[in-house]
Amino acid sequence: MNKTVNINLAGIFFHIDEDAYLKLQRYLEAIKRSFTDSQGRSEIIADIEARIAELFSERVQNDKQVIRIKEVDEVISIMGQPEDYLVDDEIFEDEPKTSYSKKSTSSSASKKLFRDTDNSYIGGVSSGLAHYFGIDTIWIRLAWILLIFGAGTGILLYILLWILVPEAKTTAEKIMMTGDPVNITNIEKKIKDGFDNVSDVAKNVTDSVGSAAKNVTDSVSNAAKNIDFQKQSNKIKSSSKTFFDTVGEIFMFFLKVFAKFIGIILIIVGASALIGLIIGLFSLGVADIIHIPGLDMVEIANAGNTPIWLVSLLSFFAIGIPFFFLFYLGLKILINNLKSIGNIAKFTLLGLWLISLISLIVVGIRQASEFAYDESYIVKTELPITATDTLTIRMVSNDNFSNNFYRNNHGFKLAHDDDGNKIIYSSDVDIRVKSTTDSIATISIEKSADGRSYEIARERAKNINYNFNLRDNILLLDSYLTTNLENKFSDQEVDVVLYIPENTIVYFNNSTKDYLHYKQFEGNIISREDTNHYVKILFDDAECLDCPEEDFEVKVNTPGLKINEEGVEINSDEGNIKIDNKGLKVQSEDVKVNIDSNGINIESDN
Repeated sequence: MNKTVNINLAGIFFHIDEDAYLKLQRYLEAIKRSFTDSQGRSEIIADIEARIAELFSERVQNDKQVIRIKEVDEVISIMGQPEDYLVDDEIFEDEPKTSYSKKSTSSSASKKLFRDTDNSYIGGVSSGLAHYFGIDTIWIRLAWILLIFGAGTGILLYILLWILVPEAKTTAEKIMMTGDPVNITNIEKKIKDGFDNVSDVAKNVTDSVGSAAKNVTDSVSNAAKNIDFQKQSNKIKSSSKTFFDTVGEIFMFFLKVFAKFIGIILIIVGASALIGLIIGLFSLGVADIIHIPGLDMVEIANAGNTPIWLVSLLSFFAIGIPFFFLFYLGLKILINNLKSIGNIAKFTLLGLWLISLISLIVVGIRQASEFAYDESYIVKTELPITATDTLTIRMVSNDNFSNNFYRNNHGFKLAHDDDGNKIIYSSDVDIRVKSTTDSIATISIEKSADGRSYEIARERAKNINYNFNLRDNILLLDSYLTTNLENKFSDQEVDVVLYIPENTIVYFNNSTKDYLHYKQFEGNIISREDTNHYVKILFDDAECLDCPEEDFEVKVNTPGLKINEEGVEINSDEGNIKIDNKGLKVQSEDVKVNIDSNGINIESDN
């Protein structure tokens, strides 16, 4: 049973075994003695203790766990033995002589991303990225300039990195930022470099002292590099490392490279989507404020009357939040020590995403319900046209509207009437013609529209404006329909049904071609082929009076007989006969007959 001691190391509380405590105490005292005459001694000792406390924290699973000699030995292995720094070996005489070699004093540190505020212009993001990727800071800053002035994406990305990437505050973090192992050597070097920089700025240190300090620093740095090199060389050449360990490390290396590549892809995709959504939301907001004409079309189609800004905001959250997490995931893959956004932020974003998604579904259902009912409103008017009359039908356009706008797909647009008022305009007008036994003609205007209820759909259909006029047996039909903006676009359409007495002659002007059906069907007796012709109305049929006669054409192609526009050709085993515009040719084994414009020519083998 061993005693335990409670210690406070760099502000962190630990339970430590008594033997381990004694060893750690001697180790720290040896380190302090090694820096007795060093500049910045207190800062070096404080950072070393902070690093030791950090290493202990990584090895402690809970607050009640006790630090043992094993953990102390591991920390000493990472930080370095005191005898490497000219400390009296006698204070360790009671320890086993199997001390750790110098080659094991450096830990294989992995480079981590921090913001380097010591060399920053704004937030230290560029300097931190330069350290992480091992390139000069000028290239990172040039990339920001290109992103900002190129596509404008650099500002948002810089702000996100500024928020998410932690600042390198401690000496250990500044060393990890450059990828160097966090041990006594590098902590001492980093602090002394800081003092050297201050001395250079203040110009209070002579050139000779500065040169000496530089030489000492270079010597320590070279020694550290040599130690690292020797460590890696011996590690590779170690006999304890098996072939399978090497294969495993190679596999893990490529796996990490692939993971980093995936992280970069996620960052690019997430950032691009977020930037695009922000630009789109901003543009839509500006367009709504200054009333850009394109938004009027959206407002007309918004039958559910949901505010456009609300739909755009909900869409931004519903789409943008998943892409934000993709971006954050990419950063987590690339940056091992990325600052967490916290559970509160995560659950808040998740709740906001669910609310936005459910709200969009509700808006979509409401919008779809506006087309649930299709109702009609019919107005019939008698026309003074009898069986003895000839009726001409034409389509009439309006100078304020485009006559053939969206005619093929029955679209709509915003237009202005003669008084300058905004109205909805559509060319969804169809003409059907039916025969009747009545003595006079009748025109039926069938208006139809959609709505979320029968009453709304019928009211919208009733509010459709459509006009026609009869002048001297010439029926003028509007080629368009209109309705007020408050009716929204609800698939409004007009069917013009003409009931014409039998034996009446009708002439459809070429302007009606696009409004007639391409074939006869369900009582409709006039098609597009009948335009520009005089047509006589019959019982459920129509007869074209001035259509050209169709050419009679026969084509036969069977074994032994061929009939086409070139003539007739008969073939058999005994011979063949050919009749065309040149004459008649008969050929057999014994006789050849040729009758053409030159006369009759008969040839016989006999």
